[in-house]
Parts: sequence; structure tokens; C-alpha cells
Amino acid sequence: MRKIGINQRKIAFFTGGIMLNDDIEKVLITEAEIKYKVHELGEIISSDYEGKDLVLVSVLRGGVVFVADLMRSISIPLTIDFMAISSYGPSTETSGVVKVLKDLEENIYNRHVVVVEDIIDTGLTLGYLLRNLESRKPASINICVLLNKPARRIVDLPIKYKGFDVPDLFVVGYGLDYQQNYRHLPYVGILKKEVYEI
Repeated sequence: MRKIGINQRKIAFFTGGIMLNDDIEKVLITEAEIKYKVHELGEIISSDYEGKDLVLVSVLRGGVVFVADLMRSISIPLTIDFMAISSYGPSTETSGVVKVLKDLEENIYNRHVVVVEDIIDTGLTLGYLLRNLESRKPASINICVLLNKPARRIVDLPIKYKGFDVPDLFVVGYGLDYQQNYRHLPYVGILKKEVYEI
């Protein structure tokens, strides 16, 4: 074991070639699995939007890691923009209250939009976002999500591009956080209950 920095929660150890944060119970999706899937999604999107005016809309902050890798796997011209919306407080449960924190700078009228999300669970936040974007009259709008958590779905959403289905567990890493921590982890892992059940 070796300490990283001064925070005890930054203790990490190696197991099976994977560097684990001490707060992670188990790696659910490895770095290699994520890389393969992101490349696959990039190839499909490149084929589907060939010759079209493609705009990737990433949802901050969680989606930034995914969209950065995804856009480098897309071989056709594209533009990217960001929105920040919130339906979470400091807890692990969605509040159902959505607030726009940062709006788009790009005009998406008559353009082909792919909303890039890190995870969809209840669908409340993304459902609001889709209605907001559809009111701007894009040529088309589709969803690309890395992690889909169907067990928690409240709002039915048409997910066109999907990475992985995950069980109803609290996951972090690869952009996903708990109280702004763990986003930097290169894999998706299950957070130990004692970390958030205080």
C-alpha cells in the first residue's frame, strides 16, 4: 500500500494489474472494456452521421471524460458543446428537481444532436434536457450513454447508443462521482457503502 497525498481516501493498491482506490469495493467495468466500447460507439456514430452536421452535447460534469474519448473515436467532422444541469444534491438520490446551470453556446437548429451522458438511472434529468433541446428544433436528437441503470428508470427514454447496462448499485469512476470525488478513476467501480452511508 502507498499513500497518495494527505487524504486517507486517496489510498490505493494494486490488484490484478488494476490500481484501486481503497473506497472501491469492486471494479464493475475495466478500463480496457470501456476503451473498446467507446471505440465501438464512435465507429457506429461515424457511420450513422456521415455527411450530416453533427453536434455532440455533453452533460457536465460527469459526461466530460466520456465525451472526450468518444469524440476522438469519431472519424467524421463534428462540433461539441456543453450543458450543465442538476437534479442531485449532496446525497446519492435524485431530487427530481432540474435546474440549468450552463446552457449551450451553439445554435442547434436543424442540426443533428447526440446527447452524451455518463449514466442514466431514473431518466428525470435527461427527460427534461431532451424536452429543452427539442424545443430548439434540431434536425434530429439521439442519446449516447455509457452506463444504463434500467432498474431505476422512471421516465422511458429512447437510448440509441448504449455502452453498458449496470445493476442498481452506487458506481463511480470514469467521470462519475460521489461528492465530486472519484471522477478521475479510469474504470467504473462500486463504491463501498460505508463511504456514503454515514
